[in-house]
Amino acid sequence: MISVNNVSLRYGARKLFDDVNLKFVPGNCYGVIGANGAGKSTFLKILSGEVEPNTGEVNIASGVRMSVLKQDHYQYDDVKVLEVVMMGNPRLFEIMKEKDAIYSKADFTDEDGIRASELEGEFADMNGWEAESEASSLLQGLGIKTDMHEKNMSELLGSEKIKVLLAQALFGKPGVLILDEPTNNLDIKSINWLEEFLINFDGTVIVVSHDRHFLNNVCTHMADVDFGKIKLFMGNYDFWYESSQLALQLMKDQNKKKEEKIKDLQEFIARFSANASKSKQATSRKKMLDKISVDDIMPSTRRYPFVGFKPEREVGNDILFVEGLSKTIDGVKVLNDVTFMVNKDDKIAFVGEEIGITTLFKILAGEMEPDSGEYKWGVTITRAYFPKDNSEYFNDVDLNLVDWMRQYSEEKSESYLRGFLGRMLFSGEEALKKAKVLSGGERVRCMLSKMMLSSANVLILDQPTNHLDLESITAVNNGLCDYKSVVLFASHDHQFIQTIANRIIEIKDSGVVDKQMTYDEYLETVQ
Repeated sequence: MISVNNVSLRYGARKLFDDVNLKFVPGNCYGVIGANGAGKSTFLKILSGEVEPNTGEVNIASGVRMSVLKQDHYQYDDVKVLEVVMMGNPRLFEIMKEKDAIYSKADFTDEDGIRASELEGEFADMNGWEAESEASSLLQGLGIKTDMHEKNMSELLGSEKIKVLLAQALFGKPGVLILDEPTNNLDIKSINWLEEFLINFDGTVIVVSHDRHFLNNVCTHMADVDFGKIKLFMGNYDFWYESSQLALQLMKDQNKKKEEKIKDLQEFIARFSANASKSKQATSRKKMLDKISVDDIMPSTRRYPFVGFKPEREVGNDILFVEGLSKTIDGVKVLNDVTFMVNKDDKIAFVGEEIGITTLFKILAGEMEPDSGEYKWGVTITRAYFPKDNSEYFNDVDLNLVDWMRQYSEEKSESYLRGFLGRMLFSGEEALKKAKVLSGGERVRCMLSKMMLSSANVLILDQPTNHLDLESITAVNNGLCDYKSVVLFASHDHQFIQTIANRIIEIKDSGVVDKQMTYDEYLETVQ
């Protein structure tokens, strides 16, 4: 168990959180959520001892080992992959190295024999004989094949190094796992494997993630960094989000009877409790949820941008025809005989090789020519394009946000543009920031604003959730679900795809696989 007692942290005059008192117990997974800058990752660093709080302390039960997902992908470049994983249990790895040093001595003494015997006993108590097998199993579960286990880390790709560091954190059955964005750069199979591992993990898991599907699958509690406090809520992310929105509505709505809203909350709690999870935690989670009262739920101070797309005109019968598109880039064929047709009401998620999808979207947006094949948009179609790389729209532009938006708006008045920017969370002086100094997430919100101003009836979006916080991802997700026209998009966000797409097109070396189904149904066909 971890107990957090009277912990406070300030940076100068800025208070991140104050007087935090929490207990994290074994068998539960706690998702730490909060707006960008609220202090989620900093809180994990306080728990791990990397950052000292201004007041208070963190206590870990005696004999419990904590393991933390490291972020430095270059730290172990000269170390073999399998050894990096086993270093996740420092004491076990230390014993292994000392044993090897003793046994390799040419002048082995009686004292060496006594020491070796002591080490062998401790090694056996720590299941040391299973260490290499466990490390190998973790690596294979995350997609690192056995022929890579004896290579140095420097020989691996960046995405492969991330998997090795994750295996290191999971190694050796730690009592506490601290994971900051563990699903970053993981493929679907690796994420599914990690979810299963954490669902069956007996210790305590504390995780920060922007992946809502992951949080929903593994978390029993949410630790919400808000109001300068950190408060625990039972349930996963969706439960926290829906209940906090209901509570906010209850607080705002003075015209309806309080009793009616309380009834709504109670019904929601009961519904969620009945469908808590399919995992082994379902029974205990349901028992906890049954104890939730309306007073346990608080509205959130989070600010959600407004994302809403309204087509100026309805699409006709002819939308898009693609026939035999092929493209080679730097000697590699990234598109090969791609053929499909888009229909009314299609919301198509493109999956597969990212470079092929990005190339296809650039061709359809008119920014690149195919080597062969053709495509044709219908005469009623107006399209808006969200590129994966938006740097050309910002890097060399010496405009403030009001003037940047004015380029793409028929309505040029400052009051209108400021109102629009305010809904996208650029209020007051923020609307006068220079476009070239925006963060990645702010640029994405600007690009989405540009698309909304276009009133297009076909949207093409290449990884629109990159750089966004949970609040903005939720807003974009809801906006595309509500959009009454055609969407072509790619995303790493499982829930984003599942809730928006009614059709999946996989870009393959041999062409495309085209399925009229949800993302979850598609995944069942390829597993």
